[in-house]
Amino acid sequence: MALLVDTHSHLCLDDFRTDLEQVLGRAGAAGVGRAVVVGIDLETDRAAIALAERHSQLAAAVGIHPNDSAEATDATLAELGRLAHNDKVVAIGETGLDYYRKRTPREVQARTFRAHLAIARELALPVIVHNREAHADTLAILKEWTSGVRERRARLGVLHCFSGDAAMAEAAWEMGLYISIAGNVTYPTAHRVVEVVRQVPLSQLVLETDCPFLPPQTLRGQRNEPANLAIVAEKVAEIKAESLETVARATTENAIELFRFG
Repeated sequence: MALLVDTHSHLCLDDFRTDLEQVLGRAGAAGVGRAVVVGIDLETDRAAIALAERHSQLAAAVGIHPNDSAEATDATLAELGRLAHNDKVVAIGETGLDYYRKRTPREVQARTFRAHLAIARELALPVIVHNREAHADTLAILKEWTSGVRERRARLGVLHCFSGDAAMAEAAWEMGLYISIAGNVTYPTAHRVVEVVRQVPLSQLVLETDCPFLPPQTLRGQRNEPANLAIVAEKVAEIKAESLETVARATTENAIELFRFG
């Protein structure tokens, strides 16, 4: 089977501090050949880069999570831009909007989101976008950003752990973004995500675990990890009535185009 790529993991969090080598070993045994380690603040951004420097199968993404965007001062964002110059960094994020937690004012989230997009544009890096219950505003800011990006040789980013509908997925694709499917596609209540997978072509999809969060249904209550990406791929293959090999090959090719790694 073609190797899988976990396009969104948080291996930089303390959840993996004591057994990362074993976690990576299980990932490899499950066919997960690459993983993007996504930071959520400067501390975890630095940790993500350090992991990518030590493990060739890992790459880093750096950003400030929207729930922490109130802490994104000018100095913080300047440091984020400096970190993003590291050769191991393949994306900016995660960034975006979260109207579910209500921890940070919407205008603060939007300002920080736009600052991340400006860094991504300057460095020609894709963005990893968090969107929770903020569909219209997320699309509006992305449309504003993508209209000013002239280089379209590769996709401009990804909507991670996609929670919108098929119409939103198509709008995002038209702007240059992939749609990422996570373990919640296996949940009994995930009717909208299942419908998105059914309707959206494989050419527009990538896969993720969002570990240690969002374990597949059979592992609810446990720490998620990259090895479980195989369960996500199997569910996508079932929904689309395709072989696991077809899903693995397509989503891996998409991840390579998105993050520009081999």
